Amino acid sequence: MEMQWLRTFADAAETLNFRKTSERLMLSQPSVTVHIRQLEEYLGICLFDRVKNRVVLTEEGHHFKYQAGTLVKKFDSTVDELHSFAQGYRRQWTIAISPLMAETVLPYILNSFTKAHPDLELVIRVEESKAIEDLVESGEVSAGISALLPVSRVIHHEVVYEDPLLLIVPRDAYDDERGPLVSAEDILERHFIFTHHHPVFWEELLVKLRVQLPGMRTMTVTQAHIAKRFIQEGLGVSFLPRSMVRRELIEGRLMEVHFDMFPLPSVATYFLSRNRGELEEDFLRRVRSVYFQ
Repeated sequence: MEMQWLRTFADAAETLNFRKTSERLMLSQPSVTVHIRQLEEYLGICLFDRVKNRVVLTEEGHHFKYQAGTLVKKFDSTVDELHSFAQGYRRQWTIAISPLMAETVLPYILNSFTKAHPDLELVIRVEESKAIEDLVESGEVSAGISALLPVSRVIHHEVVYEDPLLLIVPRDAYDDERGPLVSAEDILERHFIFTHHHPVFWEELLVKLRVQLPGMRTMTVTQAHIAKRFIQEGLGVSFLPRSMVRRELIEGRLMEVHFDMFPLPSVATYFLSRNRGELEEDFLRRVRSVYFQ
């Protein structure tokens, strides 16, 4: 029995459409038919029936669907592990990180962390904060860095950093030192405010803003790095964590405007793990060294 027969069957059992399977596996449709027939001949069992020009799984096919999928995943996992071993990796560590984290400090951390652990295959999963807690709790990832405080009692959490919010505007619109002082209120009244790119603070912040700026215009932009790019292009303004815009502020690509209408909240970044071992401690230490440098 060839693994490709199993792979073809597992996909066809999911799609129940040989044409879709041929497209997904980049095979010709006749090849899909041949693989299924060869597998059925090897097993001596009919796996598909044709009913009114469509294919359906037989009872035996339904029974074999799960086992075939498990065999394919196990084979692929074994091949991946072999390739990792050939590259010198002897262990694997998976961490889930929010898009905000990936955009800001992750590149600084990876270089030193991978050099310190040359036998470690590091897997980075970029996930929304709301999904990271479940991934850590299930053991699918070893650790996570999230913008949300976990609720599970089996997860250890620690605040990595408290990040103040800043009102961020396009640099080229307000960088004339000889020009008049531009107020935060004026800016927010005249520009779109990009919102909901952070899972914590927006609802409360918008309530306070609408009390003082009932005519303000908002635009939902769910990814912080997109909101930041839109601001750089002069399309609007927003409130962003300082760590998200630190480099752009230093390099003069964005500008902070003083906000004194009411106190702005700060947002926390949390490190989540079920167990705190050598790798978790080292990664957390390196994250903090980047934040506090």
